[in-house]
Amino acid sequence: MVRIAILALGLCLTIFPAGCLIASEPEDTQDVEQAPEKQAINRTSERLLPDCKVLHGAPNTVINLREVFKGTSVDTGEPLELSVVHNTKSKIADTSFDGEQLILEWKKEGSTEITVRALNPVTQVMVDARFTGTVWQPDYLSLGLTVVGGLGIFLLGMKNMSEGLQAIAGSGLRRMISKVTDNRLMAVGVGTLVTMLVQSSSITTVMVVGFVNSGFMNLAQAIGVIMGANIGTTITGWILALKIGVYGLPMLGLGAFGYLFPRRESVRFAALAIMGLGMVFFGLELMKDGFAMVKDLPDFEAWFARFDAHSYLGVLKCAAVGCILTFIVQSSSATLGITISLATIGVIPFETAAALVLGENIGTTITAWLASFGATTNARRAAYFHVLFNLIGVAWITAIFPWYIEMIDGMFNLPFIRSLAGVEGKVGEAIDMTVRIAAVHTCFNLVNTIVFFPFAGLLGKLLERIVPQKAHKEKPHLTRLDIRMLDTPVMGIEQSRVEVLRMADGCKKMMLWLAELSQQNGEPDRRLTQKLFHREEVLDTIQDEIVGFLSDLLAANLPHDVIDEGRRQLRMADEFESISDYIASILKFQIKLNDQGHVMNDKMRQQLKHLHDTVAGYMQMVIDACIQRNSAVITKANTMRGEIKHLVRTLRKEHLQQMTDEKIEPYVNVAFTSALNSYVRVSDHTLNVAESLAGIK
Repeated sequence: MVRIAILALGLCLTIFPAGCLIASEPEDTQDVEQAPEKQAINRTSERLLPDCKVLHGAPNTVINLREVFKGTSVDTGEPLELSVVHNTKSKIADTSFDGEQLILEWKKEGSTEITVRALNPVTQVMVDARFTGTVWQPDYLSLGLTVVGGLGIFLLGMKNMSEGLQAIAGSGLRRMISKVTDNRLMAVGVGTLVTMLVQSSSITTVMVVGFVNSGFMNLAQAIGVIMGANIGTTITGWILALKIGVYGLPMLGLGAFGYLFPRRESVRFAALAIMGLGMVFFGLELMKDGFAMVKDLPDFEAWFARFDAHSYLGVLKCAAVGCILTFIVQSSSATLGITISLATIGVIPFETAAALVLGENIGTTITAWLASFGATTNARRAAYFHVLFNLIGVAWITAIFPWYIEMIDGMFNLPFIRSLAGVEGKVGEAIDMTVRIAAVHTCFNLVNTIVFFPFAGLLGKLLERIVPQKAHKEKPHLTRLDIRMLDTPVMGIEQSRVEVLRMADGCKKMMLWLAELSQQNGEPDRRLTQKLFHREEVLDTIQDEIVGFLSDLLAANLPHDVIDEGRRQLRMADEFESISDYIASILKFQIKLNDQGHVMNDKMRQQLKHLHDTVAGYMQMVIDACIQRNSAVITKANTMRGEIKHLVRTLRKEHLQQMTDEKIEPYVNVAFTSALNSYVRVSDHTLNVAESLAGIK
């Protein structure tokens, strides 16, 4: 049996020589060509060829295999024997040779794995080069949906992060706004901090235009805040420069749980800010994935290649594209995110991205410019300053653009800057693209502010020439409470507060005019009378707008302090409107009495003057407390309210005694007692304002 087995084995070895046994290929690799019959003494497999990805319908790809295998173990200068030993799907890519060139004929969509073998016939050494060939068809719908979806999540994340930060900052943010003075340096600081919290220079500048329009802020203050807003908006780029993109989705999930389940408001809004930050990075990753397809599309690549920032005209073209894109989407943060996505995946070079960022600074000015329509002259000047600030800045930066880019690159070669950027290594090592773009944005606005700061006063005078004062006397007025403020409730509640304080100022002026009219003999001054009645109508309109604005604002998901402030303002607006009604009624009693041919005697007029001055002083005290947010005024307000009630009781007793001593016309008696009652009502509503300020329901 052993002999038979040995004989059988010898027969097999005779028929199938050793080394010539070839393993059978799988059924899906039937297109494999046979390897050379000569036995190689050494065979290696290397990734010498990059994966090849082409569009469907692309021409044949020709690969010079002599260059591919140059420097490998088979390269001795002798001609090589070349073959394709593995091609999983020849229906996708057919292979052929033209001398030492491999020709790939692309057919249908899909992917195939190809292995090219080179054999040195002298040394019998083999080297296999493996690569993947892919034929693809662009899915434009998927591209568009991915980019739009990513942009939507990015913008929603910015909104949520802004709301969370505003809720955390709360009253501190409102105090910052009220502390703006004529000191431009302080105004720049406030503008920077506020914009960093609300994550939008557009919101800050719209707010500034509204404050100037209402008379709460002058042009000098507005100029400082607007310069600071341009610096503050650059924080978005540095947030995106944080290397936490892969953690965007986990942050979103953890933030959502932290927002939905805890009961503590501070925890909920901190979680909302974290959730917003996660959405920002998740949206940015989605945009990158969507734009990744663009890099492989020749038409898109050729279109983007036309925006080359290596010439002055090219810089201007790129800046114009950035400006128009920001103008369309109304958000410089969104266009910055798009720019960073395109630059990070290599669709556009750094210089093009930098020029786009410069143009985005101009595009963001459109929001404040639109808000200035129908506003006062100073409000329009503030909006135009925002436009000029960015236009002039972009003009001189683009003029020195190559040197500006060199300055940015040179800055990142400084050791301490490189350590801050998280780059440890030799000078010249690549800096993260997002960090470089963020630096371009920040340096532009910082340098521009430094250049403009000493000349802000002169620029203000220039704006006075460009936007001259109207011929008639112009007073601050309410055109509308900007609905865009509803997206930033902390800012919106401050804008409505300004309008409530304007109502308070209107009531104070009506008291002054009433005092002047009450001391006039005969028919009161018609112009001043119409002025007082017109102011009462204006206060009615302001109250209606405040109620509508706050009703929409309070319908949103807001922190308790903003809700409480909104309710206080609603009550105050109602109280000041009622005060204006009673002031107007006192004047109506006087006019009616005069039309009937009667007048009060000197004693009555002096008594009413004393009461008027007392009530006016009481009102002034409460209004000052509202401006200063001094809730402790309630104690003194209650005391003075008691004094006024005591004074009115005294005046009534004196009036009754006077009626027994002398004859008083019934019309005069009615006018006097009605005036006393109206002053009492004015003091009652003033006390209600003090109670609202103190949080007493």
